[in-house]
Amino acid sequence: MLLPRTLFLVGFLSLVGTLRAEPPLHQRIDALVVAGLPNYAEAAAPRCDDAEFLRRVSLDLIGTIPPAGEVRAFLNDAAPEKRTKLVDRLLDSPEHARHFATVIDVMLMERRATQNVASADWRDYLRESVAANKPWDALVREILSSDGADPKTRPSGRFLLDRAGEPHLITRDIGRLLLGVNLQCAQCHDHPRVEDYKQAHYYGIYAFLGRTGLVTDPTLKLAVLTEKADGEATFQSVFDPKKETMTGQPRLPGGKLVADAMVEKGKEYVIAPPAKGPGRAVPTYSRRVQLAPVLATGDNIAFKRNIANRLWAHLMGRGLVHPLDLDHGDNPPSHPELLDLLAEEVGHKFDLRSLLREIALSETYQRASLPTEKGKDVAADRFVTAKLKPLTPEQLAFALMQATGFTDIQRTALGAKVTEDALHARIITGVGPFVVAFGTEPGTPESFDARVEQALFLANGPSLKSWLTPGGGNLTDRLLKAAPEAFAEELYLSVYTRKPTPDEAKLIANFLARREDKPRAVQDLVWALLATTEFRFNH
Repeated sequence: MLLPRTLFLVGFLSLVGTLRAEPPLHQRIDALVVAGLPNYAEAAAPRCDDAEFLRRVSLDLIGTIPPAGEVRAFLNDAAPEKRTKLVDRLLDSPEHARHFATVIDVMLMERRATQNVASADWRDYLRESVAANKPWDALVREILSSDGADPKTRPSGRFLLDRAGEPHLITRDIGRLLLGVNLQCAQCHDHPRVEDYKQAHYYGIYAFLGRTGLVTDPTLKLAVLTEKADGEATFQSVFDPKKETMTGQPRLPGGKLVADAMVEKGKEYVIAPPAKGPGRAVPTYSRRVQLAPVLATGDNIAFKRNIANRLWAHLMGRGLVHPLDLDHGDNPPSHPELLDLLAEEVGHKFDLRSLLREIALSETYQRASLPTEKGKDVAADRFVTAKLKPLTPEQLAFALMQATGFTDIQRTALGAKVTEDALHARIITGVGPFVVAFGTEPGTPESFDARVEQALFLANGPSLKSWLTPGGGNLTDRLLKAAPEAFAEELYLSVYTRKPTPDEAKLIANFLARREDKPRAVQDLVWALLATTEFRFNH
C-alpha cells in the first residue's frame, strides 16, 4: 500500500519543482531589458528576419558570413527551433574556437606586436582553450601565472611577457581589461573625476607586481620574468603638499589584504639572482603568484562583472557598463539587475560559451536593426533595436573571401582532406593586409575609424582584385554562368546573406543590360556591393 503513495508523492514534488523552476536565462534577460523602459513594447523593433539573424550570428560567433548554399538551406528551413540549432552548431564548431580566440587576443593584447612570445603560439593556446571550453577563471589564472620559463606554459605568458614585465603597464591593463576599472589616472593621485578610483587601489594591484621585471636568462636564452624577494610599493600623491610617502599593500580594489608569508632568512630564493650579469630570480614567496588566485575567482565581483559586460558588448555592440573599463558608481550599468544576473550566472562555472548562447537566443539580441517610428529616438542603452557593429579587420577579410568565393575555391581544392585547420592555413595569409589597413594602433582599444586609406585599400588592393577575377568557380565566375533570372539572387545571397528585393533585382538587370563587357560589369557590380555600408557592418 505504501508504493502508490510514494509514487504519488514523488510525482507531486517533481511537478512542484517543475512549476517553480526558473525560466531559461535568455528569457530572464529579455524580462530585465523590457523592464528598463516603460514603453519598451511600443518602441522595440520586431524580431529580425531569418536572413538578418543568420548573417549577424555567423559574424558574431564564427567571424565570417555563410556561403550561399547554407543561406538557402536556412531560409527554406521551416523548423521552429532552427535558430537554436544554428547557435548550437556555430558554438560547437572549430570556427568558433578560432574566432573567439581572436576576440580574446584582441581584447587582452590590443594588437600589440610580437616581442617575446610568438603571436601564433599564443593564439593556438587560446584556440585550444576555447575549443575545450576552458573556464574563464582558469584561463586567466594560467595567463597571469606563467613566467615564460617553462616551454609548455610559455605561450600563456604573452600577456605579461609582451608587456616587457613592466609593472605599471601591467597594473593599468589588469585594471582595464580584467576588472573593468581604468585606474591610470590614479597612478599619481586619486582620480580627479571618478570618486571610486583611489591611488591606493592602483598601488594595491601594483604591490603584487612591483617586484617583477623582465630579463633575458643566459641559461634559458629566453626573455622571462624575474622577481625580487623584497621591495615595497611606495607612492606619493602629487596633490599632497606634505608629500607623505605611503605603502601599497597587495590588495585588489574592495578585496582583502594578501599578507606576505614569513620566509626563513637565507632561504629567500628558490633560484637566487646571479652575483653578476643578468639572470632569472625566483623567490620562495612570490607576490606576483598570489595575484591570479585572488583575482580570477567567483568571489571577485569586479572580475565577474567585467567578463559578463564584455560578452554582452561583443554580441550587442555596447556594454551594460559603457565604456567597458569605467565601471564605477557615477557610471552605473544601464540595467543593473541584468548585469548582476549575468555576472552571477557566469561566475558559477565561468562558462563563456553558455553565456554567449543565452544572449544569442534572447529576443533582445534578435531585434531588427531598423528602428520603429517610436524607437528611433530611444537611447542606444535601452536596446530596442540591434546596434550596427562595424566588422573587425578579421571579420571583414574572412567575409570578403567567403563572399567572393575565394574560401570555397580553397575548400574544393582540399577535397577529402578539408579540415578547419587546413582551410584556415590556405586563407589566413589574406587577413594580414586588412589588419594593417583597418586595425587600431597597437595597445589601444578596438574602435571604428573610417579613413580614406581604407577606401583606397578596398578600391585598389591587390587581394580583393584577385578574388574578383573570374575563375575556379568563384562568385564572379558563377555569376557569368548563371541564368539571368538566377543572377541577382546568387549575388545577394553570396554577398549580403539575403535575397534581393524585386526593385534590387530589376536594378541589377538594367545595369547589366547597359554594359557590353559583361565580365568587367560583373566584377564592378560585385565590388560595388562589397564596398557598401550593408556589407561593412554587422546589423
